[in-house]
This record gives sequence, structure tokens and C-alpha cells, in this order.
Amino acid sequence: MSERSAGLIGGLEMMAPLSADDERALYPIIQQGRRAEVALLTGAVADASERRRLLRQRHSGQEAEGQLLRATLGLVRTRVMERGYRFGNDELEAAGVEALVNALRRFDPEKGTRFSTYANYWIMKLVNQSIQQQVGLSDSEMRLILQLQKLMRTETKKELTKRDVARSLNISQAKAQETMQLNRELQSRRFATSELKDESELHPRGDQADAPPWVIDALRRICGDDFDAFWQFTFRTMPVEEIARTYGISRQGMTKRIERCRRLVRESPEAEQLLTWFAHQ
Repeated sequence: MSERSAGLIGGLEMMAPLSADDERALYPIIQQGRRAEVALLTGAVADASERRRLLRQRHSGQEAEGQLLRATLGLVRTRVMERGYRFGNDELEAAGVEALVNALRRFDPEKGTRFSTYANYWIMKLVNQSIQQQVGLSDSEMRLILQLQKLMRTETKKELTKRDVARSLNISQAKAQETMQLNRELQSRRFATSELKDESELHPRGDQADAPPWVIDALRRICGDDFDAFWQFTFRTMPVEEIARTYGISRQGMTKRIERCRRLVRESPEAEQLLTWFAHQ
């Protein structure tokens, strides 16, 4: 199992994700290290050689836990970006790392669940809490927004009305309209820095020839005819208005197409790998 560095998150060195087999190979080492820790803490080990053996096991277990944590740090970046934020938001980054550390402390390898699966719940929970605090939403408002976002992900073939939302979330139409407005404001806050204000802000840096072939192939399959627009927007090679003129549609229409591509990328089988790659560009 190689430890290839993939950047830093919260001051911790991030490793490339582990395969399921590599991840599970760490579990017995972690369990043995934890048992050794308990034995050492009880102070009942009198034999010096036995104590040295337990110390080695504890150290190996701690090393395995550290490797597991660093290999899962990319999930923090992925989940933050999936929520629509640029990675680098210090508060969300800190919340995600705290969640990952807490998940590692609570993780029981014997239950058969992959650590990345178990950690995902805690990461989303603490990241959502951090977003809620940043924006100043109440618990009930955040809960309804998350329900609305889930509904929007499932109902992709039509534009939801307040009547649709009210019926699906079992709330009044007035509450549905309020929730939809809060969600729009939250999205506006998230993407406030993701669109360019004018051409003077352009810093072209996305040469397709420099991207790995698997990235281009995956994005072409996911985005279809909108691949070029998605690429140009993502890498700031031209403003949305110009992309829209190239396609002969309105800015609003182009924005919807790009947002559709972003959603499809987030929902694709290659989502974790693609988002991790984009984060390093």
C-alpha cells in the first residue's frame, strides 16, 4: 500500500483513497493496537518483553489509523465541494476534519462497514452544521433546505413549484416558498465567487491537453454536448456570457446547463476521483 501524497487538508497530508481491500487490511492492525493500548493503560503488564511487544502493536495501530485517516481526507474535500463551496473555506475544512477524527475514534472495524462509508455521515453532519452557523439558519430552516435539495436531486426532469415542494415536504405553500427562497440565497452565497465579474478577472489555466485522458473521457460522457461549456466555465477560460453567445442561448440558459453538468459530475460513479482531481488544479 503506497502512501502517495495528494496535498494538505487542515495541515494534514492527504493520501490517495485506499481500495476496499487495502482499507480492510488495516482493520486488524488497528484492532490489535487498540487492545494493546488497553492492556498498557491497565498497568498489569509486568514482563518487559511483553510490554515492548504491546508498545510496538500500539504504535503500529496508531500508524494504521493515521494512514486510514489521511487516505479518507479527500472525502472532506469532495463533500465540501459537493455542497457548492470552493475548497479552502477554513471553517468547513475544519468541520470536515473534526468529523473525520471523531468518526475514526468511534469506528468499530468489526461491524463490517467501510470507514469511508461510516465517516461520510459524520462529515456531512458537521459540514452542514458549519454551513448553518455561517449563514445563520435555524435548525428547522436547515432541515427543510436539506429536504428540498434532496427533492431537487430526485426530481430533475421538471422545475419544482411551491405547490410541488409543499406537497412533497408536507408543509404549507407559504413555508415552501420561504424555503425555496432560503435555498436560492444559500446557493447565491455558495457560488458568489465561482462566476467571473468581467474579462479582466480571467486567468486561463485549463488546457485539456494537460488533463489525464480518463478525466476528459469521463467528463465528455457525463456532460455530452455541454462538455466544452462546462470546461470553459470551470477553468475560467471565458465568462458565462461569452460561453452563452457561443452556444446561441441566454446567460440564464447557459448557467442552467453548466449547473446540470456540475450536478451530473457530483452524481457520477467517478465523482470522488473527479472532484479530487479538480481540487488540485
